[in-house]
Amino acid sequence: MFTGELAESRQTEVMIRDIDEHAMELLVDFAYSSHIVVEEANVQVLLPAACLLQMTEIQDVCCEFLKKQLDPSNCLGIRAFADTHSCQELLHFADKYTQDRFQEVIDNEEFLLLPVNQLIDIISSDELNVRSEEQVYSALMLWVKYNVPERRQHLAHVLQHVRLSQLTAKYLVGTVGSDLLVKSDEACRDLVDEAKNYLLLPQERPLMVGPRFRARKPVRRGEVLFAVGGWCSGDAIASVERYDPQSNEWRMVAPMSKRRCGVGCAVLSDLLYAVGGHDGQSYLNSIERYDPHTNQWCGDVAPTSSCRTSVGVAVLDGFLYAVGGQDGVSCLNFVERYDPQTNRWNKVAGMSTKRLGVAVAVLGGHLYAIGGSDGTSPLNTVERYDPRTNRWCPVSPMGTRRKHLGCAVYNNMIYAVGGRDDTTELSSAERYNPQSNQWQPIVAMTSRRSGVGLAVVNGLLYAVGGFDGSTYLKTIEVYDPEKNQWCLCGSMNYRRLGGGVGVVRLPHLETYFR
Repeated sequence: MFTGELAESRQTEVMIRDIDEHAMELLVDFAYSSHIVVEEANVQVLLPAACLLQMTEIQDVCCEFLKKQLDPSNCLGIRAFADTHSCQELLHFADKYTQDRFQEVIDNEEFLLLPVNQLIDIISSDELNVRSEEQVYSALMLWVKYNVPERRQHLAHVLQHVRLSQLTAKYLVGTVGSDLLVKSDEACRDLVDEAKNYLLLPQERPLMVGPRFRARKPVRRGEVLFAVGGWCSGDAIASVERYDPQSNEWRMVAPMSKRRCGVGCAVLSDLLYAVGGHDGQSYLNSIERYDPHTNQWCGDVAPTSSCRTSVGVAVLDGFLYAVGGQDGVSCLNFVERYDPQTNRWNKVAGMSTKRLGVAVAVLGGHLYAIGGSDGTSPLNTVERYDPRTNRWCPVSPMGTRRKHLGCAVYNNMIYAVGGRDDTTELSSAERYNPQSNQWQPIVAMTSRRSGVGLAVVNGLLYAVGGFDGSTYLKTIEVYDPEKNQWCLCGSMNYRRLGGGVGVVRLPHLETYFR
């Protein structure tokens, strides 16, 4: 301005516009003193002033301050502020925060006040962290119905960024297709029909490409993996350790009060439950509950109705289910569920087959019991429980008989890995697609693993411990779906056969940098 040929270089007085006077005073003082205090009361005037005057050091300090202020109630405002002032790093940071905490963000008024272009930016992201596409559709309709006269004109334009093809047929027809706003818009009806074709005509899917037909792949953060109990060198163990993918380290945490092999583990309301197992001498019906925030186990959970080990455990609709197992006398087919509100277990319908060493998974509002042994031989059969009807029904069997296998839900499919068949420990793996009711093989793990734990942590699938036929394992491997391969990624402190695994979200560990 002053050393070039601009008009200001010849003026004795220059009017500086669009800068808050208090911010200008702070910046001039900083130029002489190298000292400035950035705080909540001044950051919103300091940042645009620093941008205009190209004081990058102050810009960086302001952006770092705002990162620490991010909250579900203000992240959209900070995101818009960063976009207005071309603070790309803060914008990227706020974007990732919004995507990761989407379900909390939509509960705040900032979401309802979003302009349409910003709404599209958010819901079109592949990395949006949602349990199902229903959440995205529900959020969109909340936004539209906040101001129907002005926003109904945008419905079709925004709806095309909802992955309607990833909804269940029941939800697509019964909820989306029956909504009056959707029914009254021809372009919206076309989008619904397109999604119906995707669901009903699987042979046409190879021709349907693009974001509308692609499952989201959120980059989850803040989740840690717990490995609980197990069997090692001839004895059950009570040790528990925690894996943080951010640091790639396993650390010991408080042990359980009892040694437990064949223990079932699941997470309910961010608390880790260890169910049953065998302590090396007797079968257990006791339950322990771990709070990762206090690093303490407590035993005030009601016991199951019978002692059981090699039990399958999962959480569905706020209830903890214990499925099958063995009680020391016989293999079990009965199922019970725990209500944390009443601290009681109640029996539900039993499976059609007795199963010990069974794996259980929750997908699409159903509980799946996968493989195991009927007390005589390993099984490849699978059955599914519907809590609304309290009935089990068979689904397509696996390609391989497996007991003491690991299973987890990953990218809306059930993955079953390892275990043991009639003769040997297995490294093979397969996955179940509920839409086609078919199992298909995937690449085998690098090691044979019976009694393996399988869990999804921050969007990655981990196989933990087990027994390879000669050695108790403490190694971990992770599956890469793009390359369709498993890679070793470190080791636990303890070798574990038949240990439980559980994944807990710890918000204080969250980081939003890639």
